[in-house]
Amino acid sequence: MNTKLNHYISDLALLEVSDERKLILQPLIAYMHKSKGANQAIRLNFICTHNSRRSHFSQIWAQTMAHYFGIDKLSCYSSGTEATALFPQVIETLRGVGFGITKMSDTVNPVYAIKFDENEPPIIGFSKTIDAPFNPHSEFAAIMTCSQADQGCPFIAGASQRITVQYEDPKVFDQTPQMAEMYEARSRQIASEFYYVFNQLKNS
Repeated sequence: MNTKLNHYISDLALLEVSDERKLILQPLIAYMHKSKGANQAIRLNFICTHNSRRSHFSQIWAQTMAHYFGIDKLSCYSSGTEATALFPQVIETLRGVGFGITKMSDTVNPVYAIKFDENEPPIIGFSKTIDAPFNPHSEFAAIMTCSQADQGCPFIAGASQRITVQYEDPKVFDQTPQMAEMYEARSRQIASEFYYVFNQLKNS
């Protein structure tokens, strides 16, 4: 893992996750612990309405933390109830903390290669729907990262479990002087919570 990102992640250990959030995250820890104990592959699909912000932050940080804590046989995905585009400020936020990012296509819905380690395969980031061929169609946990998708999708086909974590949308700060700061804050919250989740899993 590159030095800048490694230092950023190390500093996350100093951040406190509230007891309220720990309770919300516990079903996710339990799901992964059960799969790990049974030596089964762990597949996590992070779902939000537009698959543009929170679901991507969640997918990328979860996959990164799995690598950081040495959790094998784990694959993370993201999707939405509709496909839009990965919002550019998400990319800028991740690049700022040390991810290596290459834009692979310059289309309405760009595709990005996002690397947490120069010797590991990239995370492929782009907006897609839940049933897209890129995503698993069975034996995965559906992780709901926003209330709209949680309410709008009462049933996720193929999901072995549905888990709600929900994060506030940084979109409300788009085109404001606080945009960069608030995207970084949301990214940092998600990163710190997945640091906690995977540290718990590693030590269980």
